[in-house]
Amino acid sequence: MRKFRQKSYPKVSIPLTPMIDIVFLMLIYFLVSASLNKQEADIVFQLPGLLEQSETLDIPDDLIINITSEGNIVVNDFTYDTIKNTRYSKLTQMLIRHKQSCDANKTMTGVTIDPASNVTHQTIIKVMDCCSISEVSNVNFALKDDTN
Repeated sequence: MRKFRQKSYPKVSIPLTPMIDIVFLMLIYFLVSASLNKQEADIVFQLPGLLEQSETLDIPDDLIINITSEGNIVVNDFTYDTIKNTRYSKLTQMLIRHKQSCDANKTMTGVTIDPASNVTHQTIIKVMDCCSISEVSNVNFALKDDTN
C-alpha cells in the first residue's frame, strides 16, 4: 500500500493591526468632522391663534379677483401676482387668510373671478387652482354683457 502525503499549505492569517489603525483613524476623522450643536432651550410661549366670534361680523361676502388683459391678478386694486409668477403664491396665501377669517366669523367664503375678455384659459385655471388649494369652494364668474 502506498501512503499519500498531504501537501501542507501555509496558514493564511489576516493582519489585524493595520485594520485596527484604520478603524481608529476613521473614528477620529468622524469625531473631528462632526459639528457639535448645542441643544435649544425650551421656551414656553403662546402663539396667537384664530379667535372665533360669538356673532357674525359683516365681511364682504364675495372677493372679486380681476384678471387683467396682461395676465396680472388684481384684488381690491392691489396686484397680487403677475404673469411672470407662474405659481401665484401671493394670491394663494391671501385666499387662505380670507378663508380662515371667514371661517372664524362663521360666514360663507365666496370668490368671483372677473377675467378680461382676452385672458387665456390657462390663467383662469391657475386662479381656480389657487381657490382649490385654499379650500374656497364657492367660486363664481363675472358675466359681462357684450351686446353693447
